[in-house]
Amino acid sequence: MQPEPQTARAKPPALQPGDTVGIIAPASNIQRDLLEKGCATLRELGYTPFYFDSIFEQDLYFAGSVERRARELEEMFTRDEVRAIICARGGYGSNYLLRELNPQKIVPYPKIFAGYSDITTLLTCFADSAGMVAFHGPMVTKDFVHPDGVDLAAWEAALGGVSQWEIDGNDVKPLIEGRAEGILYGGCLSMLVASLGTPHEIRTSGTILFLEDIATKPYQVDRMLMQLKLAGKLERVKGIIFGEMVDCVQTKAQGYTLEEVVLHVIGDLGVPVAFGLPSGHVTRRNITLPIGVQAALRVSSTQVSLTILESATTPAAVTTRSKS
Repeated sequence: MQPEPQTARAKPPALQPGDTVGIIAPASNIQRDLLEKGCATLRELGYTPFYFDSIFEQDLYFAGSVERRARELEEMFTRDEVRAIICARGGYGSNYLLRELNPQKIVPYPKIFAGYSDITTLLTCFADSAGMVAFHGPMVTKDFVHPDGVDLAAWEAALGGVSQWEIDGNDVKPLIEGRAEGILYGGCLSMLVASLGTPHEIRTSGTILFLEDIATKPYQVDRMLMQLKLAGKLERVKGIIFGEMVDCVQTKAQGYTLEEVVLHVIGDLGVPVAFGLPSGHVTRRNITLPIGVQAALRVSSTQVSLTILESATTPAAVTTRSKS
């Protein structure tokens, strides 16, 4: 397979207190009470949440028609007062937008775009097809409704233009030792695999690949990793770090760990591998990961560190911040 080109991506302006944050529902339908609760948290953090009333529409299990969802997304990018776009939730349905959107239309309007789970489809599309930095991070009706749902240090560092910052890996398990630098990339494993064979197939060459999922049985994780491997998507990765992988068990009494399953599939790649970074589907404190920036992964026998080596927004800050 030919190497996939990795080029510098456009960075959006940093998010500041008082900025307007646009909220969208590009996938599944949402609950009004949860949206209002998440908006209250955003106001407490100093932001001004904004959404269209049409966000509450429902079509089957979607947040309205695909035309409504695509129009909502495009309008948030083009509205001058909106400084960042945060998804209300994932669920299912972002893939429908790929046929409705022209990523080049939003290129002149680089903005912070954040979400995870099903939103991975849009994160990788914007990173690859629109050449933008995107953000794998908390969502309004999920993480912002919980008192400890968002890792604020990572949120502020990723969106605020900090030039270099470290994600503490104290809770992350080392699986294979090593050191690597590459472009941070990835998201929900199920969505990444679903891109294969489409015009929006993921581009993993030269990356520190982040993979996470929820309620996926170990043999299903095995199958998806094997699919990535057989498709050549793991051949040129520099390192791999898994998420928390919440509820990814067969039974409570299973005689093997998910970590063992992972090593069975990718243990021969010769790259550093770590497990347990809480971003995306998490139990608490969702860490924001900037997709499309240079990062360094260090895995020793006892410790894991992931360092973001450049600012994800502009203007870049000159200070260095460590996440505690």
